[in-house]
Amino acid sequence: MGRRHGSPLTILPFAMMALVAAVDLSAGPGVGYLPLLSLGPAFASLAGGVRRTAWVGLFAIALCAGLARHDEIIGTRAGDATFISVVGVTAAGMLAAAYRERNERELADVRTIAEVAQRVLLRPMPRRVGPVRAAVRYLSASARARIGGDLYEVVMTAQGVRVIVGDVQGKGLDAVETAAVVLGAFREAAYDEPGLPDVADRIERALARQLTSEQFVTGVLAELDPAGRLTLLNRGHPPPLLIRSGCAVRALDPPEPAPPLGLSGLVEAPAAPFSVGFAPGDRVLFYTDGVVEARNDRGVFYPLAERADLLVGADPETALDALQADLLRYAGKPLDDDAAMLMLTTEPPLTA
Repeated sequence: MGRRHGSPLTILPFAMMALVAAVDLSAGPGVGYLPLLSLGPAFASLAGGVRRTAWVGLFAIALCAGLARHDEIIGTRAGDATFISVVGVTAAGMLAAAYRERNERELADVRTIAEVAQRVLLRPMPRRVGPVRAAVRYLSASARARIGGDLYEVVMTAQGVRVIVGDVQGKGLDAVETAAVVLGAFREAAYDEPGLPDVADRIERALARQLTSEQFVTGVLAELDPAGRLTLLNRGHPPPLLIRSGCAVRALDPPEPAPPLGLSGLVEAPAAPFSVGFAPGDRVLFYTDGVVEARNDRGVFYPLAERADLLVGADPETALDALQADLLRYAGKPLDDDAAMLMLTTEPPLTA
């Protein structure tokens, strides 16, 4: 951990010491370049571990001794100051390398724990849920872990396939804990409750025990019934995209805006679900705001609706791979926010 073989930083310590030695030999003893040999162990601590920094430091001390003898400054105040500076920088570099290696081990542990948590919280999505084919992609903006506040789940119930996609307000472990509360409540309520408003009420009650008055979760609940109707209940979340088999794209905006989960007390009447037809071959893309709020180098948001052609025709997994690659190319840098994408489709009828 911590060694970057083949990188310029691996060669830089020796290149710097060789340069200092060449300059010292050409300039003569009166200029006083020898203390710059301490750059060798200093740069070594950036690329290597404690042992490598120590070996580079020993090499610098040996080189310093040879050059000091050549310059006839051994035993002088200038010679002693040079040795002290090289030894001191080597010791400091070894300490810095030790701290860096420890931090890298801790970072590796955090990532491992986060990956385990992700597998428990966001369970692997099966390719088929009842009559529906599903595909999902999750991009975390966190440098220290691959999990954040975005959430998704698809389950097969007696009422049909039920879905939740959401985004917890906030970051860090608090957001992960809230996402776990939402998913736990959904996984229970989706099987028990007759309608999506009842599922949302169960999630609201669970969140009431978890959130403060200033926290919330945007989310969209969906149900695809056996009759081919897609029912949606949007609670302050970006609208899903419906891609018809004929390539027509439609944003499924709710008839009326509704507050996010956790803020239902701000309105008197509960949000009402709405339905659209969902024929074989149609596709619906659920996503979180990290997708549409990704910006390019000119500060322009990602035009998701204009990229819907990437989702037509191909296998759902291939389609989301193409959309994810296009999103990352558009941003040109790591995303500023987590981004989740979930696509559902049913098979078109067979033709003779």
